[in-house]
Amino acid sequence: MNPELQGKPVVVGGRPGGRGVVAAASYEARAFGLYSSMPLVTASRLCPQAIFIEGNYTRYRDASQKFMAILADFTPFVEPAGLDEAYLDVTGFESIHGSIHEMAVKIKQRVKNETGLCASVGIASSKIVAKVASDSSKPDGLIEVARGKEHSFLAPMAVNRLPGVGKRTEQKLKGLGINTIGEMYDLPLAALKSHFGASGEALYRFTRGQDNRRVEVPGVARSISRETTFQEDTRDQSRLKATLRYLGERVGADLRSRNKRAKCVTLKLRYADFTTITRRHTLKKPADSDRVIYDTGEGLLERALAQEKQAVRLIGTGVSGLVESGQQLDMLDAQTRRQEQLNMAIDRIRDRYGFTAIQTGQTLLLKDLYKKDGGRYSLDTPSLSR
Repeated sequence: MNPELQGKPVVVGGRPGGRGVVAAASYEARAFGLYSSMPLVTASRLCPQAIFIEGNYTRYRDASQKFMAILADFTPFVEPAGLDEAYLDVTGFESIHGSIHEMAVKIKQRVKNETGLCASVGIASSKIVAKVASDSSKPDGLIEVARGKEHSFLAPMAVNRLPGVGKRTEQKLKGLGINTIGEMYDLPLAALKSHFGASGEALYRFTRGQDNRRVEVPGVARSISRETTFQEDTRDQSRLKATLRYLGERVGADLRSRNKRAKCVTLKLRYADFTTITRRHTLKKPADSDRVIYDTGEGLLERALAQEKQAVRLIGTGVSGLVESGQQLDMLDAQTRRQEQLNMAIDRIRDRYGFTAIQTGQTLLLKDLYKKDGGRYSLDTPSLSR
Protein backbone atom coordinates (compact mmCIF):
# COMPACT_ATOMS: atom_id res chain seq x y z
CA MET A 1 0.00 0.00 0.00
CA ASN A 2 1.32 3.44 -0.94
CA PRO A 3 -0.87 6.28 0.41
CA GLU A 4 1.05 8.79 -1.72
CA LEU A 5 -0.60 7.35 -4.84
CA GLN A 6 -4.15 7.97 -3.64
CA GLY A 7 -6.09 10.36 -5.86
CA LYS A 8 -3.53 10.15 -8.68
CA PRO A 9 -3.75 8.52 -12.12
CA VAL A 10 -1.94 5.22 -11.61
CA VAL A 11 -1.38 2.43 -14.13
CA VAL A 12 -0.25 -1.06 -13.18
CA GLY A 13 1.47 -3.02 -15.91
CA GLY A 14 5.03 -1.87 -16.37
CA ARG A 15 7.06 0.82 -18.02
CA PRO A 16 5.09 3.25 -20.25
CA GLY A 17 7.32 2.53 -23.24
CA GLY A 18 7.15 -1.21 -22.71
CA ARG A 19 5.48 -3.94 -24.73
CA GLY A 20 2.98 -4.89 -22.06
CA VAL A 21 -0.61 -3.90 -21.45
CA VAL A 22 -2.51 -2.17 -18.67
CA ALA A 23 -3.30 -4.70 -15.96
CA ALA A 24 -5.25 -2.17 -13.89
CA ALA A 25 -5.84 1.58 -13.81
CA SER A 26 -7.04 3.86 -11.04
CA TYR A 27 -10.30 5.72 -11.51
CA GLU A 28 -8.31 8.91 -12.02
CA ALA A 29 -6.51 7.24 -14.93
CA ARG A 30 -9.71 5.79 -16.35
CA ALA A 31 -11.07 9.31 -16.66
CA PHE A 32 -8.56 9.72 -19.54
CA GLY A 33 -9.93 6.66 -21.35
CA LEU A 34 -7.52 4.08 -19.98
CA TYR A 35 -8.73 0.53 -19.43
CA SER A 36 -7.40 -2.96 -18.75
CA SER A 37 -5.62 -4.68 -21.68
CA MET A 38 -4.85 -1.33 -23.38
CA PRO A 39 -1.24 -1.24 -24.69
CA LEU A 40 1.00 0.71 -22.32
CA VAL A 41 2.21 2.90 -25.18
CA THR A 42 -1.38 3.99 -25.87
CA ALA A 43 -2.01 4.56 -22.16
CA SER A 44 1.04 6.81 -21.83
CA ARG A 45 -0.08 8.83 -24.85
CA LEU A 46 -3.61 9.33 -23.50
CA CYS A 47 -2.44 10.12 -19.97
CA PRO A 48 1.23 11.20 -19.99
CA GLN A 49 0.99 12.37 -16.37
CA ALA A 50 0.05 8.88 -15.19
CA ILE A 51 2.28 7.06 -12.73
CA PHE A 52 3.27 3.70 -14.20
CA ILE A 53 4.21 0.91 -11.80
CA GLU A 54 5.03 -2.74 -12.30
CA GLY A 55 2.73 -5.40 -10.95
CA ASN A 56 3.56 -7.73 -8.09
CA TYR A 57 1.69 -11.01 -8.45
CA THR A 58 2.88 -12.34 -5.10
CA ARG A 59 1.26 -9.45 -3.24
CA TYR A 60 -1.91 -9.70 -5.32
CA ARG A 61 -2.15 -13.41 -4.60
CA ASP A 62 -1.69 -12.85 -0.86
CA ALA A 63 -4.32 -10.10 -0.80
CA SER A 64 -6.66 -12.29 -2.85
CA GLN A 65 -6.31 -15.16 -0.39
CA LYS A 66 -7.19 -12.86 2.52
CA PHE A 67 -10.14 -11.47 0.56
CA MET A 68 -11.51 -14.91 -0.31
CA ALA A 69 -11.03 -16.09 3.28
CA ILE A 70 -13.19 -13.20 4.52
CA LEU A 71 -15.94 -14.12 2.06
CA ALA A 72 -15.77 -17.76 3.14
CA ASP A 73 -16.56 -16.67 6.72
CA PHE A 74 -19.98 -15.52 5.51
CA THR A 75 -20.91 -18.47 3.25
CA PRO A 76 -19.23 -21.65 2.04
CA PHE A 77 -20.63 -21.05 -1.43
CA VAL A 78 -18.00 -18.76 -2.98
CA GLU A 79 -17.13 -18.79 -6.68
CA PRO A 80 -13.98 -16.77 -7.43
CA ALA A 81 -14.17 -14.80 -10.68
CA GLY A 82 -10.55 -13.65 -10.67
CA LEU A 83 -8.19 -12.44 -7.98
CA ASP A 84 -10.45 -9.67 -6.73
CA GLU A 85 -13.99 -10.73 -7.55
CA ALA A 86 -16.36 -13.50 -6.51
CA TYR A 87 -19.98 -14.60 -6.58
CA LEU A 88 -21.58 -15.59 -3.28
CA ASP A 89 -24.71 -17.64 -2.68
CA VAL A 90 -25.81 -16.47 0.77
CA THR A 91 -29.20 -18.19 0.81
CA GLY A 92 -29.99 -19.13 4.41
CA PHE A 93 -27.01 -17.29 5.87
CA GLU A 94 -28.24 -13.71 5.56
CA SER A 95 -30.56 -14.00 8.57
CA ILE A 96 -27.54 -14.54 10.82
CA HIS A 97 -26.56 -10.93 10.12
CA GLY A 98 -30.04 -9.41 10.25
CA SER A 99 -30.55 -8.97 6.51
CA ILE A 100 -28.70 -9.46 3.27
CA HIS A 101 -27.98 -5.72 3.17
CA GLU A 102 -26.46 -5.76 6.66
CA MET A 103 -24.45 -8.82 5.67
CA ALA A 104 -23.02 -6.96 2.68
CA VAL A 105 -22.11 -3.98 4.87
CA LYS A 106 -20.25 -6.29 7.25
CA ILE A 107 -18.36 -7.89 4.36
CA LYS A 108 -17.29 -4.48 3.09
CA GLN A 109 -16.19 -3.40 6.55
CA ARG A 110 -14.14 -6.52 7.16
CA VAL A 111 -12.43 -6.23 3.77
CA LYS A 112 -11.58 -2.62 4.57
CA ASN A 113 -10.33 -3.35 8.08
CA GLU A 114 -8.32 -6.46 7.26
CA THR A 115 -6.89 -5.66 3.84
CA GLY A 116 -7.14 -1.87 3.54
CA LEU A 117 -9.07 -2.32 0.30
CA CYS A 118 -12.45 -1.04 -0.78
CA ALA A 119 -15.09 -3.52 -1.91
CA SER A 120 -18.05 -2.91 -4.21
CA VAL A 121 -21.08 -5.14 -3.75
CA GLY A 122 -24.04 -5.95 -5.96
CA ILE A 123 -27.01 -7.82 -4.49
CA ALA A 124 -29.51 -9.47 -6.83
CA SER A 125 -31.39 -12.69 -7.50
CA SER A 126 -29.09 -13.70 -10.38
CA LYS A 127 -25.38 -13.61 -11.13
CA ILE A 128 -25.74 -11.38 -14.21
CA VAL A 129 -27.65 -8.63 -12.37
CA ALA A 130 -25.41 -8.88 -9.30
CA LYS A 131 -22.39 -8.40 -11.57
CA VAL A 132 -23.84 -5.30 -13.22
CA ALA A 133 -24.89 -3.91 -9.84
CA SER A 134 -21.43 -4.46 -8.41
CA ASP A 135 -19.78 -2.75 -11.39
CA SER A 136 -22.24 0.14 -11.12
CA SER A 137 -21.45 0.64 -7.43
CA LYS A 138 -17.72 1.14 -7.92
CA PRO A 139 -15.80 2.38 -6.16
CA ASP A 140 -16.70 1.27 -2.64
CA GLY A 141 -20.47 1.15 -3.15
CA LEU A 142 -23.39 -1.19 -2.56
CA ILE A 143 -26.41 -1.61 -4.82
CA GLU A 144 -29.29 -3.97 -4.12
CA VAL A 145 -31.69 -4.84 -6.94
CA ALA A 146 -34.94 -6.23 -5.58
CA ARG A 147 -36.47 -9.28 -7.25
CA GLY A 148 -38.82 -8.10 -10.00
CA LYS A 149 -36.94 -4.82 -10.47
CA GLU A 150 -34.24 -6.23 -12.78
CA HIS A 151 -35.66 -4.70 -15.95
CA SER A 152 -36.07 -1.19 -14.55
CA PHE A 153 -32.51 -1.37 -13.22
CA LEU A 154 -30.93 -2.57 -16.46
CA ALA A 155 -33.05 -0.78 -19.07
CA PRO A 156 -31.43 2.71 -19.04
CA MET A 157 -27.87 1.37 -19.16
CA ALA A 158 -25.67 1.33 -22.25
CA VAL A 159 -25.47 -2.09 -23.92
CA ASN A 160 -21.76 -2.43 -23.11
CA ARG A 161 -22.60 -2.56 -19.40
CA LEU A 162 -24.02 -6.03 -19.94
CA PRO A 163 -21.46 -8.85 -19.53
CA GLY A 164 -21.05 -10.65 -22.83
CA VAL A 165 -21.35 -7.48 -24.90
CA GLY A 166 -17.85 -6.80 -26.19
CA LYS A 167 -16.74 -4.16 -28.66
CA ARG A 168 -17.83 -6.08 -31.74
CA THR A 169 -21.24 -6.92 -30.33
CA GLU A 170 -21.66 -3.32 -29.17
CA GLN A 171 -20.82 -2.00 -32.63
CA LYS A 172 -23.23 -4.43 -34.25
CA LEU A 173 -26.01 -3.45 -31.86
CA LYS A 174 -25.40 0.24 -32.48
CA GLY A 175 -25.58 -0.49 -36.20
CA LEU A 176 -29.07 -1.82 -35.52
CA GLY A 177 -29.96 1.37 -33.64
CA ILE A 178 -29.68 -0.35 -30.24
CA ASN A 179 -27.83 1.73 -27.64
CA THR A 180 -29.38 0.71 -24.31
CA ILE A 181 -30.20 -2.58 -22.63
CA GLY A 182 -33.83 -1.52 -22.64
CA GLU A 183 -33.80 -1.16 -26.44
CA MET A 184 -32.17 -4.59 -26.73
CA TYR A 185 -34.93 -5.93 -24.47
CA ASP A 186 -37.47 -5.01 -27.15
CA LEU A 187 -35.73 -7.12 -29.81
CA PRO A 188 -37.42 -10.49 -30.42
CA LEU A 189 -35.43 -13.61 -29.60
CA ALA A 190 -35.42 -14.62 -33.26
CA ALA A 191 -33.81 -11.31 -34.23
CA LEU A 192 -31.04 -11.62 -31.65
CA LYS A 193 -30.32 -15.21 -32.70
CA SER A 194 -30.30 -14.15 -36.33
CA HIS A 195 -27.68 -11.47 -35.71
CA PHE A 196 -25.60 -13.12 -32.96
CA GLY A 197 -26.15 -16.84 -33.35
CA ALA A 198 -26.19 -18.98 -30.21
CA SER A 199 -25.04 -16.07 -28.03
CA GLY A 200 -28.19 -14.19 -29.05
CA GLU A 201 -30.25 -16.41 -26.75
CA ALA A 202 -27.99 -15.58 -23.79
CA LEU A 203 -28.27 -11.87 -24.58
CA TYR A 204 -32.05 -12.20 -24.69
CA ARG A 205 -32.12 -13.74 -21.21
CA PHE A 206 -29.51 -11.38 -19.74
CA THR A 207 -31.38 -8.25 -20.84
CA ARG A 208 -34.27 -9.60 -18.75
CA GLY A 209 -32.06 -10.30 -15.76
CA GLN A 210 -32.60 -14.03 -16.28
CA ASP A 211 -29.60 -16.13 -15.37
CA ASN A 212 -29.99 -19.69 -14.08
CA ARG A 213 -26.27 -20.26 -13.55
CA ARG A 214 -25.55 -21.45 -10.03
CA VAL A 215 -22.69 -20.25 -7.84
CA GLU A 216 -20.09 -22.96 -8.44
CA VAL A 217 -17.53 -23.66 -5.75
CA PRO A 218 -14.24 -24.29 -7.61
CA GLY A 219 -13.08 -27.86 -7.83
CA VAL A 220 -9.60 -29.27 -8.19
CA ALA A 221 -7.38 -27.48 -10.69
CA ARG A 222 -7.34 -29.24 -14.07
CA SER A 223 -4.28 -27.45 -15.40
CA ILE A 224 -1.36 -25.24 -14.38
CA SER A 225 0.35 -22.76 -16.68
CA ARG A 226 2.78 -19.85 -16.80
CA GLU A 227 3.45 -17.40 -19.62
CA THR A 228 5.13 -14.06 -20.26
CA THR A 229 5.27 -11.40 -22.97
CA PHE A 230 8.72 -10.20 -24.01
CA GLN A 231 9.57 -6.50 -24.01
CA GLU A 232 10.78 -6.96 -27.60
CA ASP A 233 9.91 -9.69 -30.09
CA THR A 234 12.76 -12.17 -30.23
CA ARG A 235 14.17 -14.98 -32.37
CA ASP A 236 16.94 -15.67 -29.86
CA GLN A 237 16.55 -19.39 -29.17
CA SER A 238 18.78 -19.22 -26.10
CA ARG A 239 16.49 -16.63 -24.54
CA LEU A 240 13.36 -18.50 -25.59
CA LYS A 241 14.63 -21.75 -24.11
CA ALA A 242 15.89 -20.09 -20.91
CA THR A 243 12.47 -18.48 -20.39
CA LEU A 244 10.71 -21.74 -21.20
CA ARG A 245 12.90 -23.54 -18.68
CA TYR A 246 12.12 -21.00 -15.94
CA LEU A 247 8.39 -21.09 -16.65
CA GLY A 248 8.51 -24.89 -16.68
CA GLU A 249 10.24 -24.92 -13.29
CA ARG A 250 7.51 -22.69 -11.88
CA VAL A 251 4.88 -25.07 -13.28
CA GLY A 252 6.73 -28.10 -11.90
CA ALA A 253 7.06 -26.58 -8.42
CA ASP A 254 3.35 -25.75 -8.37
CA LEU A 255 2.49 -29.24 -9.60
CA ARG A 256 4.51 -30.90 -6.85
CA SER A 257 3.12 -28.57 -4.17
CA ARG A 258 -0.32 -29.88 -5.10
CA ASN A 259 0.97 -33.47 -4.96
CA LYS A 260 -0.06 -33.97 -8.59
CA ARG A 261 1.42 -35.36 -11.78
CA ALA A 262 0.49 -34.34 -15.31
CA LYS A 263 -0.37 -36.39 -18.36
CA CYS A 264 0.08 -33.62 -20.93
CA VAL A 265 2.54 -30.74 -21.54
CA THR A 266 1.53 -27.65 -23.54
CA LEU A 267 3.52 -24.95 -25.35
CA LYS A 268 1.98 -21.57 -26.21
CA LEU A 269 3.58 -19.07 -28.60
CA ARG A 270 2.38 -15.70 -29.85
CA TYR A 271 4.24 -14.27 -32.79
CA ALA A 272 4.97 -10.68 -33.79
CA ASP A 273 1.78 -10.48 -35.87
CA PHE A 274 -0.22 -11.70 -32.82
CA THR A 275 -0.86 -15.12 -34.36
CA THR A 276 -1.09 -17.50 -31.40
CA ILE A 277 -0.47 -21.24 -31.49
CA THR A 278 -0.80 -23.98 -28.89
CA ARG A 279 0.97 -27.32 -29.16
CA ARG A 280 0.43 -30.32 -26.86
CA HIS A 281 2.18 -33.59 -26.18
CA THR A 282 0.78 -36.47 -24.14
CA LEU A 283 3.37 -38.15 -21.92
CA LYS A 284 3.83 -41.91 -21.79
CA LYS A 285 3.22 -41.76 -18.07
CA PRO A 286 2.21 -38.90 -15.72
CA ALA A 287 5.15 -36.82 -14.47
CA ASP A 288 5.94 -33.88 -12.19
CA SER A 289 9.62 -33.43 -13.09
CA ASP A 290 10.98 -30.08 -14.25
CA ARG A 291 13.19 -31.97 -16.68
CA VAL A 292 10.28 -33.82 -18.30
CA ILE A 293 8.21 -30.64 -18.55
CA TYR A 294 11.08 -28.70 -20.11
CA ASP A 295 12.33 -31.43 -22.45
CA THR A 296 8.82 -31.94 -23.79
CA GLY A 297 8.24 -28.20 -24.17
CA GLU A 298 11.63 -27.75 -25.84
CA GLY A 299 10.78 -30.36 -28.44
CA LEU A 300 7.49 -28.61 -29.18
CA LEU A 301 9.30 -25.26 -29.36
CA GLU A 302 11.94 -26.45 -31.79
CA ARG A 303 9.34 -27.90 -34.15
CA ALA A 304 7.26 -24.72 -33.98
CA LEU A 305 10.26 -22.46 -34.69
CA ALA A 306 11.27 -24.63 -37.63
CA GLN A 307 7.84 -24.05 -39.19
CA GLU A 308 7.54 -20.31 -38.48
CA LYS A 309 10.32 -17.76 -38.92
CA GLN A 310 8.56 -14.83 -37.24
CA ALA A 311 9.90 -13.40 -33.99
CA VAL A 312 8.13 -14.49 -30.81
CA ARG A 313 6.15 -12.02 -28.71
CA LEU A 314 4.90 -14.35 -25.94
CA ILE A 315 5.88 -17.77 -24.67
CA GLY A 316 4.15 -20.02 -22.19
CA THR A 317 4.08 -23.58 -20.95
CA GLY A 318 1.59 -25.61 -18.96
CA VAL A 319 0.46 -29.04 -17.90
CA SER A 320 -2.94 -30.68 -17.83
CA GLY A 321 -4.58 -34.02 -17.16
CA LEU A 322 -3.61 -33.84 -13.49
CA VAL A 323 -3.67 -37.02 -11.41
CA GLU A 324 -2.69 -37.93 -7.86
CA SER A 325 1.04 -38.28 -7.39
CA GLY A 326 1.21 -41.76 -5.87
CA GLN A 327 2.94 -44.55 -7.81
CA GLN A 328 4.14 -48.04 -7.02
CA LEU A 329 7.79 -47.76 -6.00
CA ASP A 330 8.80 -50.90 -7.85
CA MET A 331 7.74 -49.25 -11.10
CA LEU A 332 10.29 -46.46 -10.72
CA ASP A 333 13.79 -46.87 -12.03
CA ALA A 334 16.84 -45.52 -10.19
CA GLN A 335 17.17 -42.47 -12.45
CA THR A 336 13.55 -41.45 -11.83
CA ARG A 337 14.01 -41.85 -8.07
CA ARG A 338 17.13 -39.67 -8.15
CA GLN A 339 15.27 -37.01 -10.15
CA GLU A 340 12.42 -37.02 -7.63
CA GLN A 341 14.83 -36.66 -4.72
CA LEU A 342 16.60 -33.82 -6.53
CA ASN A 343 13.30 -32.01 -7.15
CA MET A 344 12.36 -32.36 -3.48
CA ALA A 345 15.69 -30.93 -2.37
CA ILE A 346 15.44 -28.01 -4.81
CA ASP A 347 11.85 -27.28 -3.70
CA ARG A 348 12.95 -27.14 -0.06
CA ILE A 349 15.78 -24.71 -0.85
CA ARG A 350 13.50 -22.48 -2.92
CA ASP A 351 10.77 -22.49 -0.29
CA ARG A 352 13.28 -21.27 2.27
CA TYR A 353 15.51 -18.90 0.29
CA GLY A 354 13.49 -17.90 -2.78
CA PHE A 355 12.94 -19.41 -6.19
CA THR A 356 16.13 -18.04 -7.75
CA ALA A 357 18.31 -19.24 -4.85
CA ILE A 358 19.12 -22.29 -6.96
CA GLN A 359 19.10 -22.28 -10.76
CA THR A 360 20.18 -24.30 -13.74
CA GLY A 361 22.93 -22.87 -15.92
CA GLN A 362 20.29 -22.33 -18.59
CA THR A 363 18.13 -19.97 -16.54
CA LEU A 364 21.13 -17.94 -15.33
CA LEU A 365 20.84 -16.13 -18.67
CA LEU A 366 17.71 -14.46 -17.31
CA LYS A 367 19.55 -12.66 -14.49
CA ASP A 368 20.79 -10.10 -17.01
CA LEU A 369 17.33 -9.64 -18.50
CA TYR A 370 14.95 -9.44 -15.54
CA LYS A 371 14.88 -7.93 -12.09
CA LYS A 372 14.27 -10.11 -9.06
CA ASP A 373 11.26 -9.63 -6.82
CA GLY A 374 10.68 -11.73 -3.73
CA GLY A 375 13.23 -14.32 -4.81
CA ARG A 376 11.72 -14.67 -8.28
CA TYR A 377 12.32 -13.09 -11.65
CA SER A 378 9.92 -10.24 -12.34
CA LEU A 379 8.80 -11.20 -15.82
CA ASP A 380 7.27 -8.77 -18.29
CA THR A 381 3.46 -8.93 -18.33
CA PRO A 382 3.31 -12.31 -16.59
CA SER A 383 0.22 -14.50 -16.58
CA LEU A 384 0.11 -17.02 -13.77
CA SER A 385 -2.99 -19.14 -13.95
CA ARG A 386 -4.23 -22.46 -12.73
